[in-house]
Amino acid sequence: MRRTCGFGLGLLFVLAACVPTDDAARAPRYTLIMGIDVSGSFQNSGNYDDAIEFAATYLEAHLNGFGGLRVPTDVFVGSVGGSRRGEAKTFHPIHDFRGKGQEQIQADLLEWFPSADQLTDFNTFFSQTAELIQQRGLTLAPLNVVIFSDGIPDVSGDVVPDDRYKTIDVSPLEYLSRSVTVRLLYPDPTVAARWRGDVSRRRVRLWTQDHEVMAGWQAQMQPNVRLEEQDLLWGWVADNVDFRVRRERIL
Repeated sequence: MRRTCGFGLGLLFVLAACVPTDDAARAPRYTLIMGIDVSGSFQNSGNYDDAIEFAATYLEAHLNGFGGLRVPTDVFVGSVGGSRRGEAKTFHPIHDFRGKGQEQIQADLLEWFPSADQLTDFNTFFSQTAELIQQRGLTLAPLNVVIFSDGIPDVSGDVVPDDRYKTIDVSPLEYLSRSVTVRLLYPDPTVAARWRGDVSRRRVRLWTQDHEVMAGWQAQMQPNVRLEEQDLLWGWVADNVDFRVRRERIL
């Protein structure tokens, strides 16, 4: 019996030695998709510059896990809209942001996604996001889609204004993962309410945070405190942006 136990313990030590110790190897996959609205309407809303600054701060914080924020294993950032409907988008991968601070990320976002008088095309963004996730083999990973936008879709002239939010189609995202959340940041409160009430969804979780609340993020910043130690800000982000949303069916 002693020999058997000794052999068993030795085997356990050998197996333990073979297990990878890299935290990244053991971390569950988690995908963050960010969409930047490049339309003139978002620029004219007066919230574009603040949204870009927050987007850069949010991205650096998540990449480094500041304040316990969840660290994504995959990141892609693209534009919502373009010069024509259905236009192919470039999604910048996580490699374009690793090792960069908030100021450099902000400068890159402003260069890559300059605001222009172009249309806002949420449906193309959602369909191309789904295609990207499938091509990359990320369909099993929880998916967090964060959109910085006024939330107003551009639709054809034959759509009644009151029905334009009903044309937003999140169905390509529905079955990509067990957990898919779409977060719309910086809309007008009325627009946010229309998204919550009019956008049809079955499994996709939807969270909106209007520009009046989003404008308060900078008030959480403590002077002369390093970004990674801005605990008030990261608590605010967890409660107001990364809020865990319940699933609700809107048909």
